[in-house]
Amino acid sequence: MGANIELIVGLGNPGPKYERTRHNAGFWFVDAIADGASFRAESKFHGQLAKARLDGHEVWLLKPDTYMNRSGQAVAALARFYKIPAENILVAHDELDLDPGVVRLKQGGGHGGHNGLRDMVDHLGGNGFLRLRIGIGHPGAAREVVDYVLTRPSVADREAIEGAIDAARAALPLVLAGDLPRAMNQLHSR
Repeated sequence: MGANIELIVGLGNPGPKYERTRHNAGFWFVDAIADGASFRAESKFHGQLAKARLDGHEVWLLKPDTYMNRSGQAVAALARFYKIPAENILVAHDELDLDPGVVRLKQGGGHGGHNGLRDMVDHLGGNGFLRLRIGIGHPGAAREVVDYVLTRPSVADREAIEGAIDAARAALPLVLAGDLPRAMNQLHSR
């Protein structure tokens, strides 16, 4: 069994310029699960915030307005205010090391070079949060990564990423119920 998820964060960059880029896969997931909840700008939490009822669980949904590299500032402000421990936070983010269409759930671990995760670890003082890793693929060379994550995926890749988000959405009731082993099995065996 797992922790009681109180906060689901989607990592991305704010604004129309970045809205459809690969780096915003975390925002796409949070938008997909919002289920009618309305986001509003909350300056003290440096982001767009909504309260949602998902499968009988009340959770906060957050899309930081701080840009990816400063995501931890927004998450830590909300977590401190509502006294949410890191292990009760689910962070959805783009993952270069997974192909489009692949989604994985992971508890803790390093940041893997992901600047949004790095900043979260720094601001939260640890890495105990749950991660929903949404595959976006890798451009092949490290020097191409920045341009790659900040461009739109091909139609085929976008459809694959949306399929992964749908699969994650289907596994979310298990995550919210605290059954991480079953949620991981469901996601990792597809």
